[in-house]
Amino acid sequence: MKYNRILLKLSGEAFVGEKSYGIDPERLKKYCQEIKEIHDLGIELAIVIGGGNIFRGISGASEGMDRVQADYMGMLATVINGLALQNSLENIDVPTRLQTAIKIEDIAEPFIKRRATRHLEKGRVVIFGSGTGNPFFTTDSAAVLRAIEIDADVILKGTRVDGIYDEDPEKNNSAIKFDSLSFDEVLKKGLKVMDTTAFTLSQENKLPIIVFDINTKGNLIKIIKGEKIGTRVFM
Repeated sequence: MKYNRILLKLSGEAFVGEKSYGIDPERLKKYCQEIKEIHDLGIELAIVIGGGNIFRGISGASEGMDRVQADYMGMLATVINGLALQNSLENIDVPTRLQTAIKIEDIAEPFIKRRATRHLEKGRVVIFGSGTGNPFFTTDSAAVLRAIEIDADVILKGTRVDGIYDEDPEKNNSAIKFDSLSFDEVLKKGLKVMDTTAFTLSQENKLPIIVFDINTKGNLIKIIKGEKIGTRVFM
């Protein structure tokens, strides 16, 4: 396999599926089947999930809410998604652990690096909820931070488009897709991969990022096997 330990970043919006908000059980099942395939190959997998399908802190703040309060609401939304993902994975016999950056000990473990690493070594999928546990930081930043902490080989960012383009491909059919980019090229071209904090942290730690279409069946396992899917960002 191309990678041994990966961190998968999923947006909350990915869970919406055919619904207008919330969690689509059928879409969730499809993701879990893809995750099971790579788990059964012995790949160590951690997952960070957003909460935008339920509540997005920055949106709440734009409507007059206190930004700190709104961000904590967003963190709780990611825990709800984490519980849903955990339940769906365990229904197909994939062992999991949910860890959170804020203490909710009745439903999840607190994040502890050594414990998370040990779970991965024992073949459990580790789901990280509540972002970094701090307001003003996105789940992209949480994904990069956790990937560095667990010594992941790569961050796989699942989106609804099949890579990084010079323009939004959903608005411009003539947008050009990049197969690979250096971190410097992303900055020079002004491309949007992650928020600035997350991207800079990834660059400083030489942690590659692959942006790919999570909704195309088989993409995840193809990446693990080394096929050129999506767009790879590297040093």
